Amino acid sequence: MKKTLLIFACFLLAFIAWAFPYIDELRDQGLTFETAYGYFFGGPDHPFNPNDAVPQLDYSKESSWASLPSIDDEADLTPAGEEGIDQLNSKVDVFFVHPTGYLKGHTWTDPLEEESATKENTQWMMANQASAYNGCCSIYAPHYRQASIYSYFGTDELRDEVHAFVYQDVKKSFEYFIKNFSNGRPFIIASHSQGTHHSIRLLAEEIDGTDLYPRMVGAYIIGGTISKDRMNEMSEISICDGATQLGCLVHWDTYNVNYLNREMPTYKNNICVNPITWKNEGAISNLADAKGAVYVSGEFALDFTGDDGPKGESFGPLEAPLKQYVQAQCKNGLLFVTDQTGTRFQAFGGSKGNYHGLDYALFYMDIRENAMLKVKTYLDNISQ
Repeated sequence: MKKTLLIFACFLLAFIAWAFPYIDELRDQGLTFETAYGYFFGGPDHPFNPNDAVPQLDYSKESSWASLPSIDDEADLTPAGEEGIDQLNSKVDVFFVHPTGYLKGHTWTDPLEEESATKENTQWMMANQASAYNGCCSIYAPHYRQASIYSYFGTDELRDEVHAFVYQDVKKSFEYFIKNFSNGRPFIIASHSQGTHHSIRLLAEEIDGTDLYPRMVGAYIIGGTISKDRMNEMSEISICDGATQLGCLVHWDTYNVNYLNREMPTYKNNICVNPITWKNEGAISNLADAKGAVYVSGEFALDFTGDDGPKGESFGPLEAPLKQYVQAQCKNGLLFVTDQTGTRFQAFGGSKGNYHGLDYALFYMDIRENAMLKVKTYLDNISQ
């Protein structure tokens, strides 16, 4: 029963991720469940009001961070056979903005309860995503008043209003990171999904064309779609087109290869960098070049109803990498990968070929080793 619920919930999330670009089209066809404030499952029964949100976190407090070098947390986990860097003495930092873990429709933003399924979901993200960077860097990951998943399925105006409010937390935590933690060190910006929506704005407004840009080793802004038009607005940050290219951005949205030749025009203007070849072009990668997928640790609380009470989930050591596991190809703005039907990863895939939940897992070691390579390249360059 538990496995069945997990598969259904992943199916639901994947459908949501697929449907988001087509909201207007679906609405015109009468295929959405529209309420006064949103689509799909209703969401909060009241309009968004910033005054209803809990106060912004104080980022001078350790408890306001999901990961810090000074504390033992899930971002310290490593795959079997791998070792993490001494984060207290690292020469480079990662600022990681986590994806959506608040799946409730009670409020438009996370109420930041001390013990909750949402907080456990954030720990899941630290274990299975942020930890990919502990081979090269110290990891700083703020808690923030993330938008509820329901914010994605209302009007564009509603979504933008909620996300603009939430972004202020990301900006504030980054400013605190730069002023109080960074000490002038180089850094990487990394994210997934909702975190990517906030991070691309952070890059554009706080890093690109500023004194901070020369310190940016690179950006892993993964999942959630980024358009070429958005990148064209950048004055210095470009799309990566090589494994050792510095100061650039990588991004991909993962799909089942069986959907390679289907028409999905909404994505054609998106950027895609292949996380195996690190090229932003369409050649399929060689299986021998895939560094390794890593299966997830612990369970993500995919519960859209009821209270947000903790599930008692814990996160143990990550499994050994599955080397030479997938091939990947960028085409029409999407990254198409080996079909995961019948594998353990299938539960994190979903309808319409969308593998959004596998954006990190299938390429965990590729991300890990590339971040290490970029850091080495950056440090070698500044030592010359």
